[in-house]
This record gives sequence, C-alpha cells and structure tokens, in this order.
Amino acid sequence: MATKRKLDNFFTPIDSKKARTSYNDAPAPSPPPIGPNASKHRSYPFPVPHLPEDIMSALGSVPESHSTVINDQLDLDLLYFQPFIPKSIEHGLFEFLRKELFFYRVKYKIKRGGFETDINTPRFTTVFGVDSSARWTEEGDLMDSQTSKPVPKDRWKCTPRPLPQCLDHLRQLTEIFTGATYNFCLVNYYANGADSISYHRDDERFLGPDPSIASFSLGATRDFCLKHKPIPPKDGEPPPEQNLKPPLKLPLASGDMVLMRGKTQSCWLHSLPKRKGKGSEGGRINITFRQGVKPYATENYMQYNVGDGCVYKWDPRKRQMNEWHGQVNHA
Repeated sequence: MATKRKLDNFFTPIDSKKARTSYNDAPAPSPPPIGPNASKHRSYPFPVPHLPEDIMSALGSVPESHSTVINDQLDLDLLYFQPFIPKSIEHGLFEFLRKELFFYRVKYKIKRGGFETDINTPRFTTVFGVDSSARWTEEGDLMDSQTSKPVPKDRWKCTPRPLPQCLDHLRQLTEIFTGATYNFCLVNYYANGADSISYHRDDERFLGPDPSIASFSLGATRDFCLKHKPIPPKDGEPPPEQNLKPPLKLPLASGDMVLMRGKTQSCWLHSLPKRKGKGSEGGRINITFRQGVKPYATENYMQYNVGDGCVYKWDPRKRQMNEWHGQVNHA
C-alpha cells in the first residue's frame, strides 16, 4: 500500500512511483477564468458547465482508498485505486460529464497491406489540451512556451481546445497524487457492451519515453485487459514464459483509477473488450490524462478523437447520444 502524505509535504519533490493518497484540506485548484459558471472557448460547440458544488466539495477528500502497486510481472508497473473518486459522487460525476460534454464518433482511413480501410470508432470520443510547445493564456489564447509570443498559425492544422473546468480540476488533483504532469485529457464514452477498444499501446514518440497515463473509470464496470507484447524467442529455445501467461484482467468499477507508468506502455498492450450479458447495457466513461511533448501530439489526438464529423450530446430523455444541431457558441 502507498503511504499517506501530509499537506505540508505536498510540494516536496517525491519519487513519482509513490502515490500521494491524502488531499486533506489543501486549497482546491483554481478553475480557468473563462466564464462565471461555465467554461467557454471559441473551439467549443457550446459552453461546458463547471462542476456542481457538492462534487467539488467531495473531490477534496480524494483518493477514496489507498492504492495497490501491481509490478509482479516483467515490465509491468501499475498503481491501482479502488476507488479514487468517492462513492458518494461517482455516479453524479458520471451523469454530469455524460450530459454536459460534447462527443464525436470518429471515422478515419488507414492502410493495411497496401489497401485503404475505413475505420468507424466503436465508442464516442472527445479530447482537450495542447502539447508542451504552447501554453494557454487566461483569455484562452495560445502562446509559445519558449518565446511567450503568439503561436504561429501554421503550427497545427487543427484548433486545440483547453480543458474545461470540470476536467481541469480532476487533472490537477491527479497530478498531486501521481507525481506526474499532464497537458491532455482524452474522454471515451462506451454506450454499452458493444463499444470497445482493441489491444494497443500508448507509446507514441510524442509522449516521450516511459509516459505515465492516469485512467479513470465512471459508470458501468468493464474489464480492463493487459498482456505483454510478444517477446521473440531465442534461436532453438522455447517461447519465453511471459508469452504464455494469460492476460491480466482488472474489473474497473465506477470511480476506480489505474496509473500506467514505467515500461508499461512500451512493453504491454491493453484493451477494453466487448461485453455481453449481465451489465452490458450500462454506459461507461473513461478519462485519461497524459503529457504530449511534441506538436504532433496535438494533431494526432484531434484527428483520432474529434475528426471532422458531427457533434454528439447526451439526450437525458431518450437516454442516448444524439447528433447536436445547435449553433456554435463563440466565447
């Protein structure tokens, strides 16, 4: 178990592999000054309300539980909170984010074996943030991190979006308890058990070496599966033992958080498989925080999580994501 840290130690440098598991009475992170009750930006299709007071208050006592370190297999290094988000608000936070965020159902093309293939993303996605080459001003403009001058218009082919207060507050709390820094927030919404994501690694070069990625679950419980990438056997020797081990399966419940760090991204694959039968009807939100260190991170995340399709918004009456046809609201 990770040990708890007192408030007066929060700003003392620590080993990033040690979880900070006490928030106590630390001041809440200040929300971005981009609206009195909602986050607004010219890149948003509509404003995103700030977190309700009861959720903000309860987040002051995160994490809800001690963390468990999982590092008993080759190259694996996880920190597992069951849960991180207090049980008193995890359902309310799930409903709030599902209702208030805007989502996309991205379609794109890839080349496989010399042939172009259409990919329909089997989940709803959205993304916020910008790579470390730039920073946001209080007015929502982008400045170069090195020169403090406005970012050239040709740096990206897309328009980056700042994190709304409801996600930025959680980002700042996550940084406190993981010892890592994040500038991107990717949000996935799995409408039911048919939505999924196949085995993959988040080891892109634009994340830097051995990235730390914090992954939150809200809503329906889904299995999070991990397996070591195949290790080539040496000449004349049997397959390495690691290749024969079954996947590690974590049943992520609402409010849980997994921190993937060390060699996990470079050496392990992870997935959220389809689910049938009991529990497959409920929706699930996955929030991941990560650090992009190169401009291509911004292009990549916008392309594969926003794309150029229509906006979707949750319809609480029909209990489903519907296309949103409102007029874009410019801040």
